[in-house]
Amino acid sequence: MNVKRIFDFSALALEKFPKEDCLVTKKNGNWMKTSTMEFVNQGNKISRGLLKLGIKPGDKIGLITANNRTEWAIMDLGISQIGVVTVPVYPTISEEDYIYIFNNSEIKYCFVSDKDLYKKLTNAKAQIPSLVGVFTFDDVDGAPSWNEIMDLGENDLTQDEVDDLAKAINPEDVATIIYTSGTTGKPKGVPLTHNNLVSNVIASNPRVPKDKSLDYKDLKALSFLPICHVFERMIFYIYMSNGISLYFAESIEKIGENVKEVKPQYMTVVPRLVEKVYDSIYNKGTASGGIKSKIFLWSLGIAEKYEIGQPKTFMHTIADKLVFKKWREGLGGNLITLVSGSAALSKRLNVMFHAAGIPILEGYGLTETSPVISVNSFGKVKAGSVGIHLENLKVRIESDGEIVVKGPSVFEGYYQDEEKTKEAFTSDGYFKTGDIGMLDEDNFLFITDRKKEMFKTSGGKFIAPQVIENLAKASKFIEQIMVVGDGEKMPCALVQPDFAYAKNWADLHNVKVAESHKAIAADPAIKSRIEQEIEKINQHLGKWEQIKKIELTPKIWTIDDGLLTPTLKLKRKAIKSEFQDLYDRMYK
Repeated sequence: MNVKRIFDFSALALEKFPKEDCLVTKKNGNWMKTSTMEFVNQGNKISRGLLKLGIKPGDKIGLITANNRTEWAIMDLGISQIGVVTVPVYPTISEEDYIYIFNNSEIKYCFVSDKDLYKKLTNAKAQIPSLVGVFTFDDVDGAPSWNEIMDLGENDLTQDEVDDLAKAINPEDVATIIYTSGTTGKPKGVPLTHNNLVSNVIASNPRVPKDKSLDYKDLKALSFLPICHVFERMIFYIYMSNGISLYFAESIEKIGENVKEVKPQYMTVVPRLVEKVYDSIYNKGTASGGIKSKIFLWSLGIAEKYEIGQPKTFMHTIADKLVFKKWREGLGGNLITLVSGSAALSKRLNVMFHAAGIPILEGYGLTETSPVISVNSFGKVKAGSVGIHLENLKVRIESDGEIVVKGPSVFEGYYQDEEKTKEAFTSDGYFKTGDIGMLDEDNFLFITDRKKEMFKTSGGKFIAPQVIENLAKASKFIEQIMVVGDGEKMPCALVQPDFAYAKNWADLHNVKVAESHKAIAADPAIKSRIEQEIEKINQHLGKWEQIKKIELTPKIWTIDDGLLTPTLKLKRKAIKSEFQDLYDRMYK
């Protein structure tokens, strides 16, 4: 069938890939399966129920869930196929941002996952005139349940009305408004049409590696990145259009447990997760000591020298049997690929995972581009790049190095903000990504930094902080780092140590330090050791961009504290504000 609207993917799945475990969520310790037929039927019930509630095409409905789950997908289908616009919102944003987003988009109803989010929304409801009601997926005392909408739509006598509305929806109609989390200022609403999303799925699909020996009924993906983010949402539609069952992970904390249970072929990741997986592998590999640790470290040397796409040497084959096989088993044993986005992935780690038989395909995109602009694919991979741009897009590099893009997946402008829309496009209609990059002779795209994050020291030298930060995070001692120095005489850095690793180092070297994060961050021996790590990094940098001073922060940077975005990017303004005393100490 011809897919033109996002809800057509479910019809395609039912026609070509019907399965018993289309969507799977773990509840009370059990993986609860929803078949493709049940998914479509329940989506229709939601559509009929919403129409009886008085919802009309063009209305806005909010969706907020603490963790990805089947109910979210059913709501997405039921809402979209009657011409209503979804507004997916991150669960971790402030009440102030909820109020702004709901008022800006004039949300009429909202569906939330649990009692905490219900309480958050009901507290804000008085300041949101458009909001009529809030429903919950979990059973919450005193809260209307989403099952009430399902019950309203139980009778299928009004299905013709749903079908007629679906037929009338144009691919150029807005399907969703996604508010960018941003690192400063108010969130910006990004309206994406059905065609924006569908065209991106269709153009990205050829890049998805497939094992022709596997039947679609055997294919599984594990989802844990926020589905309200356009990256995971677009990937959801790709899974649906390929008959890949989608298992929703319980949480990021349980991802290790869930991946062993599900044994997926596909997963999307962000670089921070890859780094954590590698750290766990490294710690286990070196903890046993003796000959086992020596074999493990020898295998790492083999992996670091691997050239992607080249056949394995005899020694590599031995390393695979002794070590890398265990890496794959730790990730379920069935992975075809990990797809990485959101931020730059370490080239070294990318090569090592490829060498271990766990290929990571790094890509690049933004909410405004629905999202994929470019992505590596099997047979066409360059570590350190984000691949070749999709065939239906035009990409060029401006004179200042900024990447600009044009094509069917690029949005038309920010919601109710003509000024920001005008600023976002070139005179000939290319979207300005805000990222600095280059295209090599083979048309592979390389991202070097965020244009807005680059800064100039008082000496007039430009600093690209992400490049330095990515080098630094290869150190076992450094969990997070933010390079600073805008308008200052030199670059410095705020460092969040890996507290557990730093404490272990201290114990091994007879450095007496308490368990608390504050004590570890304040210990001069630990700081001196991390400064040695920084000196190693400085050897790879120009004199003007070398980090001159560091301060260790006494707490973990988290999403909940507002120091990281939901996709684990640094919220630079918030981090500087949180640790202003440490910043000032470096520039005394």
